[in-house]
Amino acid sequence: MNDVHVDIGTAARAHFATTDVVMARLMDVVGPYGLLPDLDCTPFRALARAIAHQQLHGTAAKSILARLVSTCGRGSFPTPQRLLAIPESELRAIGFSYAKIAALRDLAEKCIQGVVPSRRELERLSDAEIIERVTQVRGVGRWTVEMMLMFQLGRPDVLPVDDFGVRNGFRLAYGLKEMPAPRALAAYGERWRPYRSVASWYLWRAVELAREGRLPPPAEKIRLPRLLRVRRKVAARLEQLRTARKKRARK
Repeated sequence: MNDVHVDIGTAARAHFATTDVVMARLMDVVGPYGLLPDLDCTPFRALARAIAHQQLHGTAAKSILARLVSTCGRGSFPTPQRLLAIPESELRAIGFSYAKIAALRDLAEKCIQGVVPSRRELERLSDAEIIERVTQVRGVGRWTVEMMLMFQLGRPDVLPVDDFGVRNGFRLAYGLKEMPAPRALAAYGERWRPYRSVASWYLWRAVELAREGRLPPPAEKIRLPRLLRVRRKVAARLEQLRTARKKRARK
């Protein structure tokens, strides 16, 4: 598995050398690509962990999950069937809120029903198909599924544009004054295909480098797409057309 990810990192570095010199330089400073997915983790376990971590400090979430395993999982992570059999009072005592209990139970039910694909089925589905199906689970949004795609499935071309760390890393690495809008980041990130997961991982590392005072200045200045300005122009043009049609209709 390490060899596979070394190959992905090497291929991404060669790609970025011709498409984005800032990203290529960042890779050189950070070093080898280090995202190693947990391929043994089931979709249920990955998503249950994600739900537990929502709006909680990582340490607190890990403690709750540890209690879930020791108290209700009989030493291992509960199956969907086992979780549905756990009384609400026990889940509350472990530390889950009512909202998270509802989300966990909905997740368990949808895993049993097949709405959430099995690990084997996930391998056959595209990223978009996985996002469409898994976001049907209560409390699971696009970002959560994107993290699963990257960290459990090892998908190489995921760009979580709503992730604060990715956006902040882009701002820092590319020397911008403001955080990029998600749509602008998505548009710029098209040049990273088919290695957008690699780019995302290095943007997270850029935040760490900046914190340590080791982030180099960008190799070149960039300009993000003016998506908002374009939308305003389109809206203004549409309004002009509507006004013209109304005038013609009155004649």
